[in-house]
Amino acid sequence: MKLTLKTLLGAAAVIVASTVSVHAETVLKWAHVYETSEPFHTDSVWAAEEIGKRTEGRYKIDVFPASQLGKEADINQGLKLGTVDIIISGSSFAARDHNPIGVTYYPYIFRDPSHLLAYTKSDVFKKLTAGYEEKTGNHIVAVSYYGTRHTTSNRPIGKCADMEGLKIRVPDVPAYLAMPRACGANTTPIAFAEVYLALQNGTVEAQENPLTTIEAKKFYEVQKNIVLTGHIVDHLNTVVSKTRWASLSEEDKAIFTEVMLEAAARTTKTIEAREKALVDEFKAKGITVTEVDKSDFEANVIAKAKFEDFGYDKADWEAIRAIK
Repeated sequence: MKLTLKTLLGAAAVIVASTVSVHAETVLKWAHVYETSEPFHTDSVWAAEEIGKRTEGRYKIDVFPASQLGKEADINQGLKLGTVDIIISGSSFAARDHNPIGVTYYPYIFRDPSHLLAYTKSDVFKKLTAGYEEKTGNHIVAVSYYGTRHTTSNRPIGKCADMEGLKIRVPDVPAYLAMPRACGANTTPIAFAEVYLALQNGTVEAQENPLTTIEAKKFYEVQKNIVLTGHIVDHLNTVVSKTRWASLSEEDKAIFTEVMLEAAARTTKTIEAREKALVDEFKAKGITVTEVDKSDFEANVIAKAKFEDFGYDKADWEAIRAIK
């Protein structure tokens, strides 16, 4: 009987301890659309674990990759609905709530990744993210470099005019469409999952994406040329929902910010290193990699893609361009 009582008391102690433990931690959901092999995911997992450590277990963050909680539009909506606490998403989606922040996708606004990172420490960044936060309540904590967008094509391209009449797949995002259309290309919005097949069967003859995506999706198998147009220095925001950010203590806000900035820096470093290696790897596969005069493409964009058509403020563009 003593043994039974001791066992019961022990079991009760475990139940009480586990109940206290459950109540001591807050479980959060962190969602994105990227694959588990990509740094956007691996660094999110690192950040989730690190936040758990630095808050001494006050938060347990579960990361949901590969659109498990919905497509990019869905997870942005999830921030508003409270079904997700943290997301990684492009500024093109933030621009749906606060149009001016989309200026960061205007072609050739950034010279390179270091210019993008300098922008994230600038007054114009604070202004644009504050405008987004005022509209949504959501807080942009960090920015990761996603990769510089280049063009692949079965047709050789040496200058902007060579894209005249080119059938090219481009996401249906106004700023993404700006460069191809300014050069006279015929843009087609094909679902991302169907791009390889569309290139293979000739539905389109070109597409544009960062080198890391061209590698991951094997577009190089069905394209003869990679043209380093470098038209958009693409990036992703780490965003915390209004309700979750408001619920954090000042101490925890500082921890979340510190860790998320570190994670973004890790991702950026990984992507930059991979891009540099890929140019030589593509050449070794027999793909023609072409350098172009970006000023030719940029001049056509500025002449034909007016800021007011996108709802952007030219003063923001000028402020970002001036950042050294």
